[in-house]
Amino acid sequence: MDHVIAAAAYHKGRKTADIQLDEGRQWALKPDHFVWIGLRDPGSAEFEILRQQFGLHELALEDAIAQHTRAKLETFGDALFLLIYSPIKDNGKLEFVETQVFAGKGYVISARYGNSQSYSAVRQRCEARPLLLEHGEDFVLYALLAFVIENYRPLLDDIHGQLEDLEQNVLSRPIDQRDVEQIHALRRDVLRLRRQVAPIAEICQELQQLEFPFIDKHMRPYFRDIAIHVNRLLEDLTGLREMADHAVELGLLLESSRQSLTQRKFAAWAAILAFPTAVAGIYGMNFQNMPELTWHYGYFGVLGLIGVGCSALFVNFKRMGWL
Repeated sequence: MDHVIAAAAYHKGRKTADIQLDEGRQWALKPDHFVWIGLRDPGSAEFEILRQQFGLHELALEDAIAQHTRAKLETFGDALFLLIYSPIKDNGKLEFVETQVFAGKGYVISARYGNSQSYSAVRQRCEARPLLLEHGEDFVLYALLAFVIENYRPLLDDIHGQLEDLEQNVLSRPIDQRDVEQIHALRRDVLRLRRQVAPIAEICQELQQLEFPFIDKHMRPYFRDIAIHVNRLLEDLTGLREMADHAVELGLLLESSRQSLTQRKFAAWAAILAFPTAVAGIYGMNFQNMPELTWHYGYFGVLGLIGVGCSALFVNFKRMGWL
């Protein structure tokens, strides 16, 4: 089937054989064997074959076929259903693609959707470490979770770099609508990333506490390690959100400071221009008893007074930093 990317049986950490989709149960029932089936964009036909072989719970299959539910971990007897999301950039836009994992005694079934990164690298990595792969289904589950978490780190680093560039731009020039739109888009991406990462911390916590036949107690530190990485991602996402908020606040403060400086300049020049206006207004009054009107050097004296007054105001405002 085109939807089956890889299907193999493993025995004590080593690949035994590539198998067909309908051969999974007979291999899973062999002692110390488990099968790992990787699917891409599977449909109801593939899920029906797997249900008949491994007894997948109908509620898990409903969620798998419906897709686009919240990341979660559900248990059905001695089996579990895991749903998580991987982030990708599609034409510069952040998207999330779904990964579903069915796991039970003797089998791990992973199904990915959309253009998410192939899990062939995870399979190769696991097969290159037979001593760990010998743990079986729980190690594969850990490897898949770890791979998904690794996909978040480059996006966080990219967002961090963009926010740093925006902060430098805000410091060097007035903030404009384009800057605000970019900061808003980055902040929205950070919130969306956090919404998908947060449930994984809860999932890892549950995996450390589950008493399943196929989850060895010696694997619990590995799930705890993933939880530590997830918590670091959450801390970094909180820091990125604060960076975005700080960039906006910094831009507004600088813009307010620039406007205040401009207003002070206007006020200073208005005060300087008000002085000659006031003097000219006094001598423009039509009173007869104004001795200065008959003074031979009155015109030059008034001009000198205006010049001295304006110069004094200019020097004073310059000293105060208003001009």
